[in-house]
Amino acid sequence: MYRAPVNEIAHTLNHVAGMKKALEDGLYGDLSEDLVGAILEEAGRFAGEEVAPLARIGDEKGAVLEDGAVTMPPGWRELYRNWCEGGWNALAAPPQWGGQGLPMTLAAAAMEMWNSGSMAFAIGPTLTMGAIEALEKHASEDLKKTYLEKLVSGEWAGTMNLTEPQAGSDLHALKTRAEREPDGTYRIFGQKIFITYGEHDLTDNIVHLVLARLPDAPAGTRGISLFLVPKYLVNEDGSPGPRNDVFCASIEHKLGIHASPTCTMIYGDGKHGRQPGAVGWLIGQENRGLACMFTMMNNARLAVGMQGVAVAEAAYQKALAYAKERRQGRAPNDKGAGKNGGMSPIVAHPDVQRTLLTMKAMTQAARAIAYSCAHAMDMARLGGSETAAHWQERANLLTPLAKAFSTDIGVEAASLGLQVHGGMGYIEETGAAALYRDARIAPIYEGTNGIQAIDLVMRKLPQSGGDHVRGYIAELRETAERVRGANMPELGETASRLAAGIDDLEEATDHLLSLVADGKAESALCGATPYLRLFSLAAGATMAAGGAVAGSNGDAARVTRFLAENLLPETAALKRQVIAGQDSLLAAAGLLDG
Repeated sequence: MYRAPVNEIAHTLNHVAGMKKALEDGLYGDLSEDLVGAILEEAGRFAGEEVAPLARIGDEKGAVLEDGAVTMPPGWRELYRNWCEGGWNALAAPPQWGGQGLPMTLAAAAMEMWNSGSMAFAIGPTLTMGAIEALEKHASEDLKKTYLEKLVSGEWAGTMNLTEPQAGSDLHALKTRAEREPDGTYRIFGQKIFITYGEHDLTDNIVHLVLARLPDAPAGTRGISLFLVPKYLVNEDGSPGPRNDVFCASIEHKLGIHASPTCTMIYGDGKHGRQPGAVGWLIGQENRGLACMFTMMNNARLAVGMQGVAVAEAAYQKALAYAKERRQGRAPNDKGAGKNGGMSPIVAHPDVQRTLLTMKAMTQAARAIAYSCAHAMDMARLGGSETAAHWQERANLLTPLAKAFSTDIGVEAASLGLQVHGGMGYIEETGAAALYRDARIAPIYEGTNGIQAIDLVMRKLPQSGGDHVRGYIAELRETAERVRGANMPELGETASRLAAGIDDLEEATDHLLSLVADGKAESALCGATPYLRLFSLAAGATMAAGGAVAGSNGDAARVTRFLAENLLPETAALKRQVIAGQDSLLAAAGLLDG
């Protein structure tokens, strides 16, 4: 059973992401380190004792659609009610609307624990949190007064409706239309697919945020508007009123996250004799909806990155527990094997140790990146006008890493965990296969990891003419030098390996910045995905090592040493792909035309 690694999480928050200094500087008001610890402990307890026990039944039973209504698995309504009563939905929400106003960094840590308990459960409230932020930043005061308090409390849930059958990641092809009404509302018509928690029975109302086009909108993404479309229209007293013309037509039968209803939503077909058209309200300005939606999407990308960290952690814990129990063969240094029929627990075998430590070390690197991204978001909001732009660029830079690298690691760790289980891992009974199935969606949704790599190379590296990323690399070098000067034998050759990885990162970065500046987009994009991996390895390992030194944490130092000496050397090969891989890629790509 999952047990939240509260000490490791607190260490990463305080000594890697920077929460300890932010607390000391008073940026979080009355929030103290002791209170942070208490919140983490309770979030971990909730995840381990209440969420995790329902993960299996969620996977086996799934969400069920009948007559347009989705029923969640047994026990999940009670779980969600307990979640709301515990105040978890309101953790980082604005106090004005009933939220606790706690830092995004702390909310990210809690997200990790809930997703380790059940990824299918945690993704639903995550979308509500994103809807809260989008409305708080862009909606009219009337819409805020009508919807925010209920969303913050968790009484109502939120969704994000972007994708259509012909328009996945490319929103230029979006066809859902909106028509103006004399009363200032809009009528929405169209179909959306892959809508997470688009229909369910956990809440009294569901608030859909929907991208659509007006009849006179400009072509392309410049002509997209964002609308709030509730499942139930709201009465003057704030209670749910008549059913709106939006329905779930089907739910997908998926590889994983079975308890998360992935819905096809139909807007405006006049079902059950209603006037055709789902009633909606404009969020922000007409034809500026994409900017509003990106407020929600950026946070959602971090949240999906946390899913990757969470599944990796859960897979590691499950694999470690199994490796301690399962006996096979005789390990070279296991003197006690004779007492057990000549067999050692498989955790005593060096290859299994390597596998488990790879899972743990890569999880630690991904956690460092994701928490540091959340911290940058907090600093952009709280750090003052002089530093806000710097921290916003830092959040921009780290977001594609946090989303793509962490979710790749989630899949890799879940696969390795299944391997540790051997044949039993391929059997559903152990739960290792369920983690693998769940993990596989995370590199796909909220912008595929290939799109994250494109975003990193074409948009995030050129920020401030490349000065920001160069400054960040300089900060990594400073951290590596602190590691070199630390009196911690547990670190071994970590400092020199960090320096080599940062050298690879700098050379690859300069190469890509030059290509982008010269307008050679195709050449730059040939190396985008290996570059994101290179960047993440170098940054994640350096941050983790710096945290081990800052926190004088010997256990973290030993894991970081394994990462630096065994896994970080991959950066040399990745750099070669980035700089010299394009010719072979483009030459072979011609074969794909046949």
